[in-house]
Amino acid sequence: MSKASNLHRRSSAFIGGSNARSKTDHLTRRSFLLTCGAAAAGAGSAFAAYQWMRRKNMTVASVALSPDAVANDSGNDEQFVREAMYYKKLEEGRIECEICPRACKVAPKERGYCGVRENIEGTYHTLVYGRACSANVDPIEKKPLFHFLPGAKALSIATAGCNVECKFCQNWEISQFRPEQVRSMHFPPEAVVWEARQNGIESIAFTYTEPVIFYEYMLDTAKLAKEKGVKSVMISNGYIKEKPMSELCEHLSAVKIDLKAFTEKFYEEQCSGKLQPVLDTLGLLKKKKMWYEIVVLIIPTLNDSEQEITNLCQWVHAELGPDAPIHFTRFHPTYKIKNLPPTPASTLSHARDIGLKAGLNYVYVGNLPGHEGESTYCPGCKKVVIRRVGFAILDLAIKDGKCKYCSRPIPGVWNV
Repeated sequence: MSKASNLHRRSSAFIGGSNARSKTDHLTRRSFLLTCGAAAAGAGSAFAAYQWMRRKNMTVASVALSPDAVANDSGNDEQFVREAMYYKKLEEGRIECEICPRACKVAPKERGYCGVRENIEGTYHTLVYGRACSANVDPIEKKPLFHFLPGAKALSIATAGCNVECKFCQNWEISQFRPEQVRSMHFPPEAVVWEARQNGIESIAFTYTEPVIFYEYMLDTAKLAKEKGVKSVMISNGYIKEKPMSELCEHLSAVKIDLKAFTEKFYEEQCSGKLQPVLDTLGLLKKKKMWYEIVVLIIPTLNDSEQEITNLCQWVHAELGPDAPIHFTRFHPTYKIKNLPPTPASTLSHARDIGLKAGLNYVYVGNLPGHEGESTYCPGCKKVVIRRVGFAILDLAIKDGKCKYCSRPIPGVWNV
């Protein structure tokens, strides 16, 4: 997943820190709360808050940078609590969650594995509706999505929590904490969509942590965004059941799936999860004709063997087809895996060669700026149709969804 610049981590840099902000950018906690204190009551007050921010030349990201501008969660949790979707009631007040494959059975006053869904007197609730702990504007290439509106911007949002625990998570400071442990701001769906439209941002990305755990927030935002002509993308681990994913597909424009590895052993030992549900999600996305791309973080000694990468690429070709884009990205030591080195460039190049040899048309290399595998090549004439360096688009030779040179269709979402 993309690295998050989250409220919890970024705001701490300004508490007693040396970073300077102009007086016009500074927003006191009191003035912020006075501006949007009634935001939970309706969209109008939320819009008023964001209009005030814009008059002060502030963005969502600049609010995230100021600790005084972040509403403290303590004593104000009610605005984030909604009844959850996809669960069933059991005997003795227990419930069973039906969002993800964990199928948590939760007793009253307890929470599911994700830490953001709680059984309150026999009714399951989400505790993170509109509770954004990160809000930033990113290039869509950062997600990464390479066949989706090249060069476009995405308003990226996240809440605390996750339904797996990857030992190599780069956003563990928010994904592995409960919402009350992370600084957040009230950013309801109406305000998210309003901000995107006012800034001419083409899409909203649910990202950084795992969007499955803030399902209701994501779904309502995506629904409203679609009504207002803004696209939505889900950046996910794919650990979700069929019914909730199918409903999301009606409102999303693209999905990026992090396929952590291609063995159950890796998922069990490194992610506290299972592989098969993720493969099932990929199959469902193909069935629904949803645009999706796959990312595999290659970690030295753990999932970088030639045989595993070959098996993965052959499965993608056989089950998803040759046009499914796959990104092999570079690992950097973090969280609980700090004893391994960054992935060698040669390993990523070899993985790309394996994918191309397996018959895949769009195989990319990520987190390695300047590598030829960052660009998109036409499978027909072999010419570069999208030249990239890092997140920058240097040249675009796709017209009406086709290669400008040989007119071969290039699959993806190319028009707003």
